[in-house]
This record gives sequence, C-alpha cells and structure tokens, in this order.
Amino acid sequence: MKEFDSPDSINAGVLETFPYDGVEQEIACETAEFSAVCPFSGLPDIARVTIQYVPSDRCVELKSLKYYFLSYRNVGIYQEHATDRILTDLVRLLSPKRMTVTTDYNIRGGIHTVCRASHPQQTDS
Repeated sequence: MKEFDSPDSINAGVLETFPYDGVEQEIACETAEFSAVCPFSGLPDIARVTIQYVPSDRCVELKSLKYYFLSYRNVGIYQEHATDRILTDLVRLLSPKRMTVTTDYNIRGGIHTVCRASHPQQTDS
C-alpha cells in the first residue's frame, strides 16, 4: 500500500484574499474535484465541497482556493477532519461573519457521507 502525506502537508499558505466593502451578501463556492486519501483504507475520498460565507472585509481568491484544495490530494485525512480543517483554515484567513463548509462524499462501500461544519457554531435551541 502506498504511503500518504500527513495533514501537516496541507498548504493553507497558498490561500489569498482580496478586500471586500460591499453590501452584506452570502457567497457560495463549490467544486466537485476535491480529493484526499482515507487513512484507514488508503483509498481516495472524492467529494463535492461547498463553502458558503458572509464576508466581513475580505473574500477568498478562487485560484488560490483551487491550489489549497489540490494540497489535500495525497493527504491521509478522515472526511470529518477534512471538513473541519477547511472551515478552520478559511475562518482564520477571512474572519467571516459566518461560514458553512459542506463536504458531500462519493458513495463508497454503499455509504454516502455528508459533513457540515459552521462558524460560528450553530446550536439547537
């Protein structure tokens, strides 16, 4: 079985921003080309990633987001941890008013997984 990279090799340093000073709006970015490696099986995990956020004063530059996602390609990371890591890196970069990251993974072994993480965390009341 091929060895895979650790989550330490995820490159959040490629992420860039540009200033935003417009009206409050929700921005949605989506790609169906996200892939990482399951650290249990060594098989690829492929997902559609959707990022929805309301910017404070910065937006993420999309080509840099693409390169950030490419840095996951050989990383062994569980689906739930990948979702959390994407949210954490983007919140750190943008300080958005709110953000939700959803990963919708391709079915494998008859199981379909969707992970969703939000900032600020939403609580059931």
